[in-house]
Amino acid sequence: MAENEWLSKDFYKVLGVSKDATEQEITKAYRKLARQYHPDLNKTKEAEEKFKDISEAYDVLSDKESRQKYDAIRQFGMGGARFAGGAGGGGFDAGGFSDIFGSMFGGGDGSRIRFQTSGNGANMNDIFSMFGNMGSGAGPYGAGGQYGGYRQEAPRPERGEDRNSTITLTFRQAVKGATVSLGADGKKFKTHIPAGVKDGQRIRLAGKGRPGRNGGKAGDLYLQVNVKSDDRFTMRGRDLVTTLPVTVGEAVCGAKVEAKDIDGNPVVFKVPAGSSSGTEVRVAGKGVKASNSAGDLVGRVEIRVPSKPGMGLKRAAKDFDKESGDFADQLAAQR
Repeated sequence: MAENEWLSKDFYKVLGVSKDATEQEITKAYRKLARQYHPDLNKTKEAEEKFKDISEAYDVLSDKESRQKYDAIRQFGMGGARFAGGAGGGGFDAGGFSDIFGSMFGGGDGSRIRFQTSGNGANMNDIFSMFGNMGSGAGPYGAGGQYGGYRQEAPRPERGEDRNSTITLTFRQAVKGATVSLGADGKKFKTHIPAGVKDGQRIRLAGKGRPGRNGGKAGDLYLQVNVKSDDRFTMRGRDLVTTLPVTVGEAVCGAKVEAKDIDGNPVVFKVPAGSSSGTEVRVAGKGVKASNSAGDLVGRVEIRVPSKPGMGLKRAAKDFDKESGDFADQLAAQR
């Protein structure tokens, strides 16, 4: 669409938005009207013309540079510009622009400026071409992007979008913490995963998302952690829990039972006399270490017996039950 038609076209009104509408609001309004008047959906002649107007309006207002130029031209046009008819001259009467253009071209005495026209009507190209450099630096009509009282605003800073990623750790890495290497936009960086991280937990890495625009801050990276299971240990808060197999004799009499911690180092559990399966015993400070404190290593007692006991062991077991008094009857009552 020719720029010399912009004075007679109110594109904001065509789209039904305000002059302060954002790019998103303009796009939303266009899509709504386009669905209503698209020739494939609405076969009327009126709809076809309406769709053409909508498209023209959107083409101008959706482009930042075109919209700035359109707003400036409309601002001047509201000053009273008009075409003067009549024989012989057919010129453009810029009386409404005399104060504005007079200050630009030295005609500040109030005299009217007259522009010649072609046979097809007023040729506004020379006027509108002056707006082509709008928003540039210093020029013949002002500096800092100002022209005829119009100043281009600097683009607003926009925060970058957030990212999402996943990482898989071994159980020991989750317990002890780990430094891992990650990558974004072709760049590598390292980050520390804190001790005690849980399976499925999300960690926020500030500023590691997509870059901001127009000087805005970068977004964040949300890292979901997947933790592999372990054959011997589970995590319960800051405690590490492991199964502690013991014999009948160790459970009945009590014993010091040696096992290994998460690092493979030996630790000793003190199993009290009369312990049953499910009894928990602890070694302090051998759990997850975080924030200057540490959880415990918890041994869950599990009484084991031989899978193929001999006759002597069977007799001893029966004697054990007899010596237990009514203990066997108490267990039977609980079943």
